[in-house]
Parts: sequence; C-alpha cells; structure tokens
Amino acid sequence: MLDRLKDIVRKTSINVCIVNCGGCNGCDIELVACLSPRYDLEQYGIYLQNNPRDADVLLLTGAVTEQWEDKLHRIYTKVPEPKVVLAVGNCPQSGDVFAQEGGRVSAPASNFIPVDAEVCGCPPRPDEIISAVLAVVPKAMVAKGHENKKIKDNDS
Repeated sequence: MLDRLKDIVRKTSINVCIVNCGGCNGCDIELVACLSPRYDLEQYGIYLQNNPRDADVLLLTGAVTEQWEDKLHRIYTKVPEPKVVLAVGNCPQSGDVFAQEGGRVSAPASNFIPVDAEVCGCPPRPDEIISAVLAVVPKAMVAKGHENKKIKDNDS
C-alpha cells in the first residue's frame, strides 16, 4: 500500500535531492532560501528529498573533491530513471575559487556524471535556481510520460 502511494505521489510531483560535494555552502544557503515562504519552491509541486532513491532531480552544489568522485557516481546510479542533474553555482562547473593547480578539486562535475543544466553564480540567487529547476522539470515530466495537461491543451 505504501509503495503504491509513493508511486502516485512521485508521478504528480518532482522530488529534488541536494548533493554537496564540498565547498563553502553558499549555494546550499540559497537552496534553503528557495524553500522559504518568500520563494516557496513547493508551490510548483517540487519537494526536497533526502534519499536519492526517491529523487527525480539531483541538485549538485560545491566543487567535486577527490573524496566525492566515486561517491557522486554511486549516488547518481541510485537515482531512478529518468535522471536529471542540475549543477548549482560555479563550483560544480569549474571548481571556481577551489580549483588550484595541483589542488584536490576535480572540475567540472560533468566529467563524472551527465549534467543536464547549470546555474552560474557564486552563489546564484534563489529565483535563478527556481527558474533553472522549472526549466528542467518539463524534461523530467515528459520523460516520465506525464506531461502537464495545460501544456498539452496550449499546444493544440
């Protein structure tokens, strides 16, 4: 019964899992702001998940350190299909201030897992993050076979 209920909820909403691979946590603070009443990410049917096995979208923050290279790939494999990855901030894209010659930061994250979309900034603003998530959500919904009915009606 519980599994059936989980399936119904997963088909009608998008579940996001935040993965911080090492960094200053600036992007994480902005992600928490997305959940605040001011930005209210949940009004779009997008919910935070702590378990990657229940997630539709991985929000990747922080520079990928040596310790996270294998862990990031393992987490990615646990996410059910369709997998959508959003790199938030400059760190997962370039390593930003943590990328030094001979350092222990491996950038970009797309060397380890496929990244579908990126949000630039150090840190990006919450409204930019929400806009990027909303741009990725339709791709995930179409891949699941559950397009928004309003989108279908407008296309006709």
